[in-house]
Amino acid sequence: MMLKFICYPKCTTCQKAKKWLDDNNIQYELRDIKSENPTLSELTGWYAKSGLPIRKFFNTSGLLYKSMDLKNKLPGMTEEAMLQLLSTDGMLVKRPLLIGDDFVLVGFRENDWAKYKE
Repeated sequence: MMLKFICYPKCTTCQKAKKWLDDNNIQYELRDIKSENPTLSELTGWYAKSGLPIRKFFNTSGLLYKSMDLKNKLPGMTEEAMLQLLSTDGMLVKRPLLIGDDFVLVGFRENDWAKYKE
């Protein structure tokens, strides 16, 4: 199974994650989150597979997150509404994402990623 590596190429954390994958000879399919936004069904599946709280999927340091005042809006939203919102713009989604058959990693923490080396 080919891993999916979903990132924003200009993001330094994504660049570090890509270098780590390359340095460890891990095969992956690259996808630019800005040009190919995750769909609602993809996000719903990844969220279910990740075991993480839905808020972990938001790019809380992003300009769009801040300009939309999501810090104050998210607590009143349903999970479904949050997933719908995430599917409207890739820049709202925390990145990079590494997606395998039975796992989804959000953000780059080398120790977490190292557990999934093939």
